[in-house]
Amino acid sequence: MKFINPYLFVVTTLLSVSCTSQKETASLKEVYKNDFYIGAALSADQIEEKDAKADSLIRKEFNAITAENIMKSMYTHPQKDQYDFALSDKFVAYGEKNKMFIHGHTLIWHSQLAPWMEKIADSTEMKTFMKDHITTIVSRYKGRIDSWDVVNEALNEDGTLRKSVFLNTLGEKYLVDAFKLAEKADPKVDLYYNDYNLEDPAKRAGAIALIKKIKAAGGKIDGVGSQGHWNLNSPSLEEIEKSILEYSALGIKVAFTELDITVLPNPWDLKGADVNQKFEGNPKMNRYPEKLPDSIQNKLAARYASIFKLFLKHKDKISRVTFWGVYDGQSWLNDWPIKGRTNYPLPFDADFKHKKAYDSILNLKKTEE
Repeated sequence: MKFINPYLFVVTTLLSVSCTSQKETASLKEVYKNDFYIGAALSADQIEEKDAKADSLIRKEFNAITAENIMKSMYTHPQKDQYDFALSDKFVAYGEKNKMFIHGHTLIWHSQLAPWMEKIADSTEMKTFMKDHITTIVSRYKGRIDSWDVVNEALNEDGTLRKSVFLNTLGEKYLVDAFKLAEKADPKVDLYYNDYNLEDPAKRAGAIALIKKIKAAGGKIDGVGSQGHWNLNSPSLEEIEKSILEYSALGIKVAFTELDITVLPNPWDLKGADVNQKFEGNPKMNRYPEKLPDSIQNKLAARYASIFKLFLKHKDKISRVTFWGVYDGQSWLNDWPIKGRTNYPLPFDADFKHKKAYDSILNLKKTEE
């Protein structure tokens, strides 16, 4: 009969339990807690805690939240003399309850406007609207929301200003006015300019010029939000790194605010995140309707690992990394730019399970330590 040392048996068992426990309790927010916030964009159902699985995942993995849609103007300010803060209040309360960094998205954006806003043609009326809209919303959450996307997607791909109802009525001054109004409503909150494709040289140059103008005119701008709607091959790590360095050189924080990585092709090599663009689908554009092959899972994991390795290299410049959605089943990329596709852009699959992408992000930090 083989003799088993009781002491060694107990120690080995405890070590095994400890390792298993560590693996089970490890989370993105925990391993990156000394580097930058790890966030997710929450849907209305998630804000209302309608799905216990989603809620458990959010609370375990993330320490920062953004409202995916419900704080956009069409929802918060549906009529000229009417605000609706029901879901926004729940969103902020959810973040407070779970001791999370709370990010407001977004105050001024040309898209998802309430219909009455699109009809404003007079500069005086637009000034009145902006003052009322920004002041009312930011003041309501003064001291409770940690940062705001003050202006969202104001640039074209060549770095010029996008034609919008705001630019048409007020000229480029609307940008400075927006930041000044937000600062007046809550002087301590961090204020961001947010956009997609900010790694591309032309748009990056336009964003840098815009930020400098806002600062020169006395506007308070604390950071730039680079959305990070990327794919398996682009943008290059070199351009992402250049953008981190060049924005940080302006004396502002850099956040990656809407990170996801599409594994599907886009029409005409479309880049970016203009939600107003839609295209007809075909089978070639929906390559993995049932399941993502292991080979693509591996590519996605490697892409996320290389991106987070770069983020860690510049963690002194990065304030927050937020995924645009909690899990694949929620992702807006299932419907954009082609409706009805099955995409797999996030670290958690449609059943809330960890993907190889999740492991690559988590293990990257563990091996560093």
